[in-house]
Amino acid sequence: RHENHPGDAGYRRFLGRLATPLLAALPPAQSGLDFGCGPGPALAAMLREAGHRVDLYDPFYAPDRASLARGQRDFITATEVVEHLHRPGLELARLWARLRVGGVLGIMTKHVRDRAAFDRWHYRNDPTHVCFFSVDSWRWWAGARRA
Repeated sequence: RHENHPGDAGYRRFLGRLATPLLAALPPAQSGLDFGCGPGPALAAMLREAGHRVDLYDPFYAPDRASLARGQRDFITATEVVEHLHRPGLELARLWARLRVGGVLGIMTKHVRDRAAFDRWHYRNDPTHVCFFSVDSWRWWAGARRA
């Protein structure tokens, strides 16, 4: 169990599932966006501690839409976000368009395994979770973009 704030070691471990491979892939001093950063942008803090520049956007907690339009990015992260998007295709296309060639779009969400598991899955009962993805969904999406 973790609290979603930058000082919580459990939350940092949880976010490490995205941060660790992302940091390994990035050259020093890259420019990024934490899309859907939430009230305590812990992932942005972790990436800043590693020497990267990170802007924040969240429709509730950091609603500066100018940060979305601020040039091309070397990386964009979205942790625990895509399941809340009512138009994921549109939003993901917008994020993809903001990446520099060779940039990294890092997404972290829970995956649907199969129909039987979905029917028993507590994650689907959250009324703010409006779309769900499988590993195959992401393979298709990445393949369509030659990622």
